[in-house]
Amino acid sequence: MSKGIKIAIDGPAAAGKSTIAKMAAEKLGYTYIDTGAMYRALTYKALVRNIDINDGDYLGELLQQTEILLVPLQERQAVIMDGVDVSEAIRSQNVTTNVSTVATHTAVRQLMVEKQRKLSEGTGVVMDGRDIGIAVLPDAELKIFMTASVEERAKRRHIENSKRGISTSLTQLKAEISERDRIDSEREVSPLRRAGDAVLIDTTLMTIEEVAKKISELAEERKEQ
Repeated sequence: MSKGIKIAIDGPAAAGKSTIAKMAAEKLGYTYIDTGAMYRALTYKALVRNIDINDGDYLGELLQQTEILLVPLQERQAVIMDGVDVSEAIRSQNVTTNVSTVATHTAVRQLMVEKQRKLSEGTGVVMDGRDIGIAVLPDAELKIFMTASVEERAKRRHIENSKRGISTSLTQLKAEISERDRIDSEREVSPLRRAGDAVLIDTTLMTIEEVAKKISELAEERKEQ
């Protein structure tokens, strides 16, 4: 039986990558790896310890001393950092505001890429993030670049925050998402960009089920090639 292929899903903030990647992984029976959660975990740890998130070398050292595990549960994937479940804590507004800054640092990204590649070894995998198809899994058999309008992404994040009891205005969310797009696209190390061989999927007018189905169909086609 085939062990499956590697699927890299990239795209800007709040494009629905994590939700759709997880759903596609379930459909295919693959391992799902949420790289954004790994950066969020480090950001959360830095904020709790009042560490300067602009100090890339210090953050790199902190990451070396940090254990981040992605543990599949029945209805979700738990993020365990240093033995503690931080799945909800890393979704706070404070972490969301600061994670792009943490992710700009060379020392952080290099070590994260090593960790993420190890997680992908020996299995069919769906991995989502900002630089998967170019930096983490450049040899992935299927690469997806997922996008959506800023307005749609803000609406999705608003709904997501409301479910978590977080109160944010749509105007504020649009501004924050636009700023994250700018930081992610302009950073020196592994900026957000579409790999040349990535399939572009605009999810603005699609449901998560439609996108997950599309990715699953593409994956089955690639497995047969």
